[in-house]
Amino acid sequence: MPNYRRARAPGACYFFTVVTYRRSPVFESRDAQSLLGNVIRECRERWPFVVNAMVLLPDHLHAMWTLPRGDDRYSARWGCQQSLRFPDVQNTTGDL
Repeated sequence: MPNYRRARAPGACYFFTVVTYRRSPVFESRDAQSLLGNVIRECRERWPFVVNAMVLLPDHLHAMWTLPRGDDRYSARWGCQQSLRFPDVQNTTGDL
């Protein structure tokens, strides 16, 4: 397992780039875009954060998030989104 060096600053603004598996163009589908939005909203209810900006491209996304004061657990938020997956997209693309 990789040993990533990660900056931790409670309440900070973080920048992320997330790439789809094998750079599959999953996000070019309106259904996938809608599902991603729903997943982010659901995770924000569990793990609050502000989405300052997001750029969604067919095979990856860029995001800037600000976490609540005293909170540096951005990995919990990505984990929430990964745990929800995209079952409907997987059925239509076969790539997730």
